[in-house]
Amino acid sequence: MKHTITVQDRDIAFDCHQDVSVLHAMIGNGKGPYRHGCCGGGCGICLATIVSGDICEFKPMSAAHACEKKRGEGIVLLCCIQPRSDLIIAVS
Repeated sequence: MKHTITVQDRDIAFDCHQDVSVLHAMIGNGKGPYRHGCCGGGCGICLATIVSGDICEFKPMSAAHACEKKRGEGIVLLCCIQPRSDLIIAVS
């Protein structure tokens, strides 16, 4: 199943299958600008905020960048999440 990912305050939207990380879909669709590093949940470069929508955390995120409290506030690493609905995300 595909979901639409919209980047808040930018004219960016792209599709993401629910079995692909949001970061990899963003890269694969040529949507950006967006920086990325390790793609493994450790470096914190792909930090973003989920404004609306549901996600699945399919791999561990570095607690140094996205601790449990921050994740509760919607702050996640895009390389570690997959969409479960359409999403609106905010990136810096």
